[in-house]
Amino acid sequence: MPLLEINHLKMDFGRNGDALRAIDDVSFHIDAGETVCLVGESGCGKSVTALSIARLVPSPPAHYVGGEILLNGGDVLKMSNVELRGIRGGMVSYVFQEPGASLNPVFRVGNQIKESLKLHRPEKATDAEVIRLLKLVGIPAPEARLHNYPFEMSGGMQQRVMIAMALASEPKLLVADEPTTALDVTIQAQILDLLRDLKQRLGMAILLITHNLGIVGDMADRVAVMYAGHIVELAPARELLRRPLHPYTRALMASVPKLQGNADRLSAIPGSVPRIGNFPPGCRFAPRCPIARPECSAAVPELVEVEPKRRVRCPFWKMPEN
Repeated sequence: MPLLEINHLKMDFGRNGDALRAIDDVSFHIDAGETVCLVGESGCGKSVTALSIARLVPSPPAHYVGGEILLNGGDVLKMSNVELRGIRGGMVSYVFQEPGASLNPVFRVGNQIKESLKLHRPEKATDAEVIRLLKLVGIPAPEARLHNYPFEMSGGMQQRVMIAMALASEPKLLVADEPTTALDVTIQAQILDLLRDLKQRLGMAILLITHNLGIVGDMADRVAVMYAGHIVELAPARELLRRPLHPYTRALMASVPKLQGNADRLSAIPGSVPRIGNFPPGCRFAPRCPIARPECSAAVPELVEVEPKRRVRCPFWKMPEN
């Protein structure tokens, strides 16, 4: 049984005539100890999908209108508030982008980590355990650092504190939402190395959200590509990087800068992700797709298995691009 299984999830913002569909028929799973990358441009619905796992999207305005979210066999959408408090930060922990905005600026980082311990492992809510967690994420001189305020630490150190806080409850699933966005390249590599090492040492699963396909090959076991509220491709990471099938995935791959060659311009996807409530009819990528046909606008394509362990939401995925 998968650790996390999302089946045909649908979410609206607003109700009745004002409802806007943000997440539409999203399905994927994560096995215990597995790393799955959820990739796509900004505005595709990645973060909303991730927050839905622990029902962290405020309701209202959000409303779950279909599907199920099975976490360790229990349906999150049917859980009471008491049950949700047990899984939020307990079974599922989050590391958000821009740690400086996520940490409370008026509390010392040791107290913030200890707060998580008090909620989920009260017997371990001690300075010694906080120091152990800070050591685990590679913070030097943790005995002194636990007394620091967030502003006294660099962005990379703040992100390590966020990871330590997320690990305090010994979660089964760590959701890392763009954990390297606000960091320089060197620190990005250190944070990704840290996540990879912690996964191996602690045996937890990771859902890594990113728009950077450059890190997928190093981190992911499988990849889910998202566009305009839909999953458009699901595949093992190596297979997807070797041979992307959906036109959107191909376009994302083509836009990654190459070190070789003398290209005058970077490849870019024309247009932009459509806004919620302004999705085109049929295939939502069709207006930007180089292989679109008139029939692409007739109906929304299904996400179907086209090869073993590979699913694609495009009936023309075998067609070459122009």
